[in-house]
Amino acid sequence: MDILDILRAGLQQALGPQAIVFALAAIGLNIHFGYTGLLNFGQAGFVAVGAYGLAVSVVTFDAPFWLGIIMALVAPLVLAVILGVPTLRLRADYLAIVTIAAAEVLRFVFGAVETKDTFGGSNGLNGFARPFQEANPYNSGIDLGIISFGRNDLWSLTVGWILVALCCVLVWALMRSPWGRVLRSIREDEDAVRSLGKNVFAYKMQALALGGVIGGLGGMFLALKQASVVPSDYSTLMTFYAFAALLLGGAARVMGPVIGSILFWFLIAGLGSFFSQSAGEGGWIPSVIMTDTQASVIRYIVLGLAIMLLMIFRPQGIFGDRREIAIDGR
Repeated sequence: MDILDILRAGLQQALGPQAIVFALAAIGLNIHFGYTGLLNFGQAGFVAVGAYGLAVSVVTFDAPFWLGIIMALVAPLVLAVILGVPTLRLRADYLAIVTIAAAEVLRFVFGAVETKDTFGGSNGLNGFARPFQEANPYNSGIDLGIISFGRNDLWSLTVGWILVALCCVLVWALMRSPWGRVLRSIREDEDAVRSLGKNVFAYKMQALALGGVIGGLGGMFLALKQASVVPSDYSTLMTFYAFAALLLGGAARVMGPVIGSILFWFLIAGLGSFFSQSAGEGGWIPSVIMTDTQASVIRYIVLGLAIMLLMIFRPQGIFGDRREIAIDGR
């Protein structure tokens, strides 16, 4: 068994573009779930409208690239208002149902034949990322020995991790302001906050919009990195992965989503490489127990069991605080 190859596969994914996308999506969920107690099960919808906001503006409506960037940030804001107005005055589970339904509806609309002229159908859209690629200042990639990235990936990683760092600083500053303390109070007891004269609905709406825009930022980064948008990238699985990263790192912690996303993708890739080497001919696991084709699935089972055990014995996540995860589900 090649331990170095397992470590290389894990680090490549842990520091790669996938970890950045899910770190941004999880930072948005952290504002919703961790700090405010909002149950958003449709973060993939915010990610999707961010990506399509850029792609549709540039490709379909022939808008300038800078206007596409603005639309990628405005689209999640509009979606937050549409979802929040009818649900944020009700119990927390209403928002959960509406967000997961909206994310699926958006995915079907983006991939529908009837809307192909606008959204590109199941093949999606491309041809909008050239200004981003032309701004690449690197002449070559980087090779650190154990991991390496090509020129385009290095540029994407630079932009992506800067975005993650800026979002972390923003969340850190906001959550230490009076506004952030009101959000935490709403999470603990919104009736008490309302009795003090605070407009709970307005604060929830602001939190939903901010978390959605950060999720949309993740979608915009994914679109630019791939130079395309495809509806199948924004399935419910994306939301569940983002939640897994958040719970792994620890909710209501500034760095929790980032560490969680890095750890999540390190485990996914590392376990995949480990079981691929262990199964089949030459491996130590007999094919009666596990075949080569089953190796890629086993990693999800093992990771799922690990997350279940984490939720049982340390529900606050690796870096979280148990007192921070009390959710008022009324």
